[in-house]
Amino acid sequence: MRQQLSDALAWGDAHARFEQAVRDFPPRLRGRRVRGLPYSGWEILEHMRRTQHDILDFSRNAKYKALTWPADYWPGSPEPPDAKAWDRSVAAFRRDRRALQRMASDATLNLARKIPHGDGQTYAREMLLVIDHNAYHLGELIMLRRLLGVWR
Repeated sequence: MRQQLSDALAWGDAHARFEQAVRDFPPRLRGRRVRGLPYSGWEILEHMRRTQHDILDFSRNAKYKALTWPADYWPGSPEPPDAKAWDRSVAAFRRDRRALQRMASDATLNLARKIPHGDGQTYAREMLLVIDHNAYHLGELIMLRRLLGVWR
């Protein structure tokens, strides 16, 4: 089960992987919204990063402070703030994902145990939440790329 959770945080068995969805996303289109979709590629990527980081922080930080919804979970602009923001966000997403994978693989952590500072959440539940949330938004990111004409 530990290996399956760890693998599922990054797998693409049923859909494209995160790396495929963010690779070669043209910089000129990262901040573009399309009719019928409320978010740009930047907004989706940064939302995924922020949410995953928040769940990781909650899972391992006894002094966790809840973020404010929705302001803390979404960037303030559809455009990345600078030319390197996309790459920084991708790197941070991967770093936090690796931390979650290490947590899932840690035999000393009882995944069924309730998180001591939570209100009933277990470690396994938080990992499943990340998997589900990321899969949902990966689908949005790929749909956006299709509508922008930059998905092969």
